[in-house]
Formats: sequence, C-alpha cells, structure tokens
Amino acid sequence: MILGVSIISSKNQDFLQELNSRPASQTEIRQVVSDITGHQIDESVEIRLPIRSDYGANLEIGKEVFINSGAMFTDLGGIVIEDKVLIAPNVTIISVNHPLNLTKRRGLELKPVRIKENAWVGANATILPGVTVGKNAVVAAGAVVTKNVPDNMVVAGVPAKEIKKIGEN
Repeated sequence: MILGVSIISSKNQDFLQELNSRPASQTEIRQVVSDITGHQIDESVEIRLPIRSDYGANLEIGKEVFINSGAMFTDLGGIVIEDKVLIAPNVTIISVNHPLNLTKRRGLELKPVRIKENAWVGANATILPGVTVGKNAVVAAGAVVTKNVPDNMVVAGVPAKEIKKIGEN
C-alpha cells in the first residue's frame, strides 16, 4: 500500500474506533465522518453506530442519507452515496478487489461504486467494486450485487438479479 494511503487509513481507523466505542450525538458523528472523508456531512444525514471503513477519504455522502448500524465502506477505489439514499444494517460496499492473476494477487484493483439518489440498500446486502445502483432502485436484503442496477429496479439474490421494475406508487 502507498505510504500516504497507509497513514490516512491508520489515522481514520483510530477516529472510527474511538467514535464507535462510546455513545455519540448525530452532530458529533457527522463531524467525525466529515473529518474522515474531507467532505462536510450535511445536517440532514443520520448515521447509526458502529460505522466502519478501511480508508474513509474516498467516501462521499449526499443529503438526507440514512446509514444504519454496522455499515462497512471499503472506499479506497471511491464510493459516492447520492442524496436520499437508505442503507440498512450491516451493508457492505466495496470498491477494491484483488487481481485473479496469481503473480499479481497482492495488488489492488480500484473500481468506484455509486449509489444513486433515493436508492435503498437492504440489510446485509453487499455491493461489489465498479457497481452503480440506479436512482430509486432497491437492493433486497442479503443480495450480492455484481452488476449495475438500472433506475427504478428491484434486485435480489446471489448474485443479484432483476426482480421487477418499480413505479411511483
């Protein structure tokens, strides 16, 4: 790992460990997450503890986002969470992978993840590197999302498959 990345990761791990080890107000949680990400977290955002990240500095969180307890953001490759997204308990979002090539296995492949406006990611779902979850889409509980999810689509299963299109109602 690059030295600068390692230093930032270590510092941010300390911040999160301290935050997750005691009761904290939403104002305090948003401030610590702002410090970790380098982006001001809007006062409309609610984050339940514990929250985990391997890096933190490549995580962007929009307005009116709700992140439930146990969320894990592996964000070295970049994760963008747009406005009004709902993230259920124990969701894992991963933007980093390792190459399949045996001689390069210890290397990293970075592929950003984007969760678009008003999407809902269900409990224990996993979003894999390079995936975009579309606007208003729903990822069912326990799904493993390996491919992009279209706008207004419900996906479920392992690997996640399109279940049905959703409308305004």
